Amino acid sequence: MRHDEAVGPQSPLYLQLRELIRSKIENGEYPPGTAIPSVGTLAEKYGIHRLSVRSAISALIGEGLLKSVQGKGIFVVGEKLEQDLETVGGFEQTLKASAKHFEQRLLVKASRTAGPLYASWLNCLAEEPLYYVKRLSLLDGEPLSLEEAYIPQWLVPNLADVDLNVFPLHEVYEFYGIHLLRGEQSLGITRLDSPDARLLDVDPRRGVLTLQCVRYGSPERADGAPAGPGDEQPVEFTRTHIRADKCDLSVHFHR
Repeated sequence: MRHDEAVGPQSPLYLQLRELIRSKIENGEYPPGTAIPSVGTLAEKYGIHRLSVRSAISALIGEGLLKSVQGKGIFVVGEKLEQDLETVGGFEQTLKASAKHFEQRLLVKASRTAGPLYASWLNCLAEEPLYYVKRLSLLDGEPLSLEEAYIPQWLVPNLADVDLNVFPLHEVYEFYGIHLLRGEQSLGITRLDSPDARLLDVDPRRGVLTLQCVRYGSPERADGAPAGPGDEQPVEFTRTHIRADKCDLSVHFHR
């Protein structure tokens, strides 16, 4: 039975539960990027067999609304935008496109105010609340980069509940209808403090490559028209420290 067919009290229990979960996704009770209750919890709450719960969840996974992550649970995916992120996805996207095994570990996810520095990067007030996210990236098990991201909370209000070990930030932006349009990036050399140097397994007396990037995007327009330069605003500021002995950076010029 397709999900657009009528499902009523006489329908199989798994179909009724499927539509109930769907409605909770659509009305925001289960926001994108968050885990839904476990199979056991749903079975107990609605008084139905676990097999019926699994059938309902499997149907929604097949539709792309849910995602199963072994050892973590079932997560809401939501609707994704079809968008080419090649030019604005940043260093993380480059790593994921490599043939090597890529892993990212979430170290910190917290709230803070922008302050004068990040307010200037993100074009917001100094008292604007931001999410601060810090992640360590590894290739083939070896630390390669350490990234800090600063994101206005109003753009992704449920980020505190999203498991960023499951969903990368660019997917979370898609959930909220944010089109990434462009980025402004600069490259420098930085000496890390001892704790960060230990995370990257580098000598704190030696410099690492540091990429600073402001990514600009646009929330989805109400009229459905494509986002354009006039709609853009800063979406995030990132600072990525990269081991120079593990990575070469290249730039392509075009006329």
